[in-house]
Amino acid sequence: MLSRIAFSTLAFPDATLAAAVSAGRRWGYSGVELRLIDGELIDPAMPAERRAQVRRTLAAAGLPVVAVDSSIRLTGDDPGPELRRFLQLASDWDAPLVRVFGGDLDPPPARQDRLRAAARVLEQAVPLAARLGVAIGVETHDAFSASSAVAELLALVSADGVPSDLVGAVWDSHHPHRMGETPVEVYANLGPRLLLAQVKDARRASDGDWRLVLLGAGEVPVREMLRLLTAGGYPHWISVEWEKRWHPEIEDPEVALPQHLDLLTAWLESDL
Repeated sequence: MLSRIAFSTLAFPDATLAAAVSAGRRWGYSGVELRLIDGELIDPAMPAERRAQVRRTLAAAGLPVVAVDSSIRLTGDDPGPELRRFLQLASDWDAPLVRVFGGDLDPPPARQDRLRAAARVLEQAVPLAARLGVAIGVETHDAFSASSAVAELLALVSADGVPSDLVGAVWDSHHPHRMGETPVEVYANLGPRLLLAQVKDARRASDGDWRLVLLGAGEVPVREMLRLLTAGGYPHWISVEWEKRWHPEIEDPEVALPQHLDLLTAWLESDL
């Protein structure tokens, strides 16, 4: 199943959706993670005709949507309505997942209040998610960059009997590593709840900042991540998240995306 490798349209800040999915298909990718459409962040208020146009573009490329990525932060102000709109949008495109961020967390004791509020947002979205057949994945990002924080949130949601296939986690390979977590720790915290695995590599510079680099050129243990996913029978997608939109100085998608796919394929076909 790990041969199912997708790419994020975040790699194409200056291209139309049609050009992005055509290139991805030509390079050998099997799916697409939607973050940008025609170079712009996705608007959940997109009118019906525009949604239908996107659907036609994707169908013409023959690439399924593996996730629709929102900018929703569960601890933000009233994220529920936007989450419901994104769930409907994902359903319109036959996507199995909406990606969300956890958002900010306060120091204790207010931290627990924030977590409970985020859990309520997820719980309230579950009936619609179930009806549409679209899951919600909380990414290891921002104040939830450590998988332990995402696991803490999911445990609160699980406590109310929400099925794990409707609310789970998105494992961004970089952020837990940046927080000092090993892939073994991430998998122990999130393994059964993983709905998407996002791959990127990076290297810490002398100034302490991180620089995104081509796969295998950095220090993020992506290969160990894949080994754990394979051994655990992970059934979902691997997605290459080349963040050209946020980091225009990195290589163009024409360089980065084929390189990532070639190396991921080689690793997955080996014994890892």
